[in-house]
Amino acid sequence: MSFVEEYTSAIVPSLKKKLNISNIMAIPKMEKIVINVGIGSWLQGGKDFSKIVQGVEAITGQKSVVRKARLSVSNFKLRKGMPVGVTLTLRGDKMYDFLERMVKITAPRIRDFSGFSLKSFDGRGNYSLGLKTYTVFPEIHYNDVVKNYGIAITFVTSSSDDEGARELLSSFGFPFKKQ
Repeated sequence: MSFVEEYTSAIVPSLKKKLNISNIMAIPKMEKIVINVGIGSWLQGGKDFSKIVQGVEAITGQKSVVRKARLSVSNFKLRKGMPVGVTLTLRGDKMYDFLERMVKITAPRIRDFSGFSLKSFDGRGNYSLGLKTYTVFPEIHYNDVVKNYGIAITFVTSSSDDEGARELLSSFGFPFKKQ
């Protein structure tokens, strides 16, 4: 059973009961997953960053967007128009596929993993986490790694508070630290 089917058949009724919500339209749901990778330090030597872009696209199965600097900052040796990051937004079936792979495959592969922190909610029902290395994803082959770079992942929900978002992610099996 996919996460979409599981959400409609099992998670919605349990969230309705747990959060004491009478209106079915007010039940929290996943809206999007935003993935960001900063590549600014990699470009100091004028190196090619296409492997990083290919890695992000392999992880998500979707074309990414290269973000460029809007301003020049001399202290960081940054010029306007230089690429500084790679970003993409997942919605729909690709979002649920990524969430399922994150929960069932990627999180257990993280070394010394005891769960994600509950302090990373932003107060508006969104959860952000950072991974120090992208090699925990099974789509990345260790031979293709040119440099370890971190990935920032934000799970955006329709919940207006952290409690609803935490219950939603927990019902998908998201591994939070035990308190």
